Amino acid sequence: MNKDSFKVIFRTLKYKNYRLFFTGQSISLIGTWIQIIAASWLIYRLTNSAFLLGLLTFAGQLPTLLFTPFAGVMVDRWDRYKLIKTTQILFAFQSLIFGVLVLTEIIQIWHIIILNIFGGFVMAFDSPVRQSFVVDIVEDKKDIGNAVALNSMLFNMARMVGPAIAGILVAMIGEGWCFIINTITFLGIIVNLHLMDIKKTILKKSNNHVLTDLKEGFLYTYNFLPIRYILIILAFVSIVGMSMNVLMPIYTKDILLGDSKVLGFLMSSLGIGSLVGGVKLATKDSPKGLEKNIFWATIIFGLSLIILPIFHNFLYAMLIMLFIGFGMISQIISSNTMIQSLVDDDKRGRVMGIYSMSFMGTAPIGSLFAGTLSGLIGVMNTSIIAGACCILAGLYFLSKIRIISKIAEDTYVKNVNL
Repeated sequence: MNKDSFKVIFRTLKYKNYRLFFTGQSISLIGTWIQIIAASWLIYRLTNSAFLLGLLTFAGQLPTLLFTPFAGVMVDRWDRYKLIKTTQILFAFQSLIFGVLVLTEIIQIWHIIILNIFGGFVMAFDSPVRQSFVVDIVEDKKDIGNAVALNSMLFNMARMVGPAIAGILVAMIGEGWCFIINTITFLGIIVNLHLMDIKKTILKKSNNHVLTDLKEGFLYTYNFLPIRYILIILAFVSIVGMSMNVLMPIYTKDILLGDSKVLGFLMSSLGIGSLVGGVKLATKDSPKGLEKNIFWATIIFGLSLIILPIFHNFLYAMLIMLFIGFGMISQIISSNTMIQSLVDDDKRGRVMGIYSMSFMGTAPIGSLFAGTLSGLIGVMNTSIIAGACCILAGLYFLSKIRIISKIAEDTYVKNVNL
């Protein structure tokens, strides 16, 4: 990578507020992945139950599905800067309680479930406010896409580094101290948020009932055709395709005849593919044409899921996981960037709440779908069906791409001055 390419990819870091947000998150996200791995180890160690391990995940994800749209309404009403500081403090409080309970050896399963429900509730607010806040701290709206791509790159780098660190720390010092370390890493983003120069936001006061504003957000999302079609394909692919991550341990053990190390390599390969997709999209200087990226990314993702189980070879699986990660993250980043560039500012929180519900909130449904179907027809057939469904979703999106492009280009002129 030459110097000019480096400048293009990381150009949004020239803005002080975004630079502080990015560097703070780089520390905090590694801690978050350390906690995720430590929590999984903890509950499996305490129960030796795959069902309760799934219940832990479900408990953390369900509030996102139920509460994120309502949280989006609050994001449009409240000061986003204060709200995101609050969510980070609450996340730190959750990990601190986790750590204290484990270190004092009084932790029980119901503690873990309640703390994960609490974390899921905070995430329901954090997701839409984080998406909206990033736009607030990027001064030139033409760089929104770059900011979204950099956030994704950061997340995937943390996903590659965090679990490896967690595995070492759990073995050396135990799960309790992993939670404490995560608490400390939140200081990075909390301190950096405090150091930002944020102009006082003039909020548009609403005398409407929360449900009235919520309805307005859903109607706006439904009637704005590009956003509607993007969210439809995102939700569908999230349910039938991205849920396949849940089955990767079974695929590793039963198809590849591998162990946890093999699973780790496969997930790292997924992360590398995602990172490549993020770098590629970070070089784009305009949201124009991203609808075509969404289509092709969905097709690549679907085809990769179809051919993944055909050959029972570890190196082959590693290669296909690269394409799965690339297709998955390319669709997510392109969808997020398009929506952020199209949506009206006074409805951003509500729309990003619906976006979060479509993307992350559907995860419990997807996990149920993947687990049930694989139990009936096996992992191989489930992966093939999931891939075929993704391709059909991509073709449906293609049939709408002309109207999406026309409305999007007209809106970019107004919102992003393109």
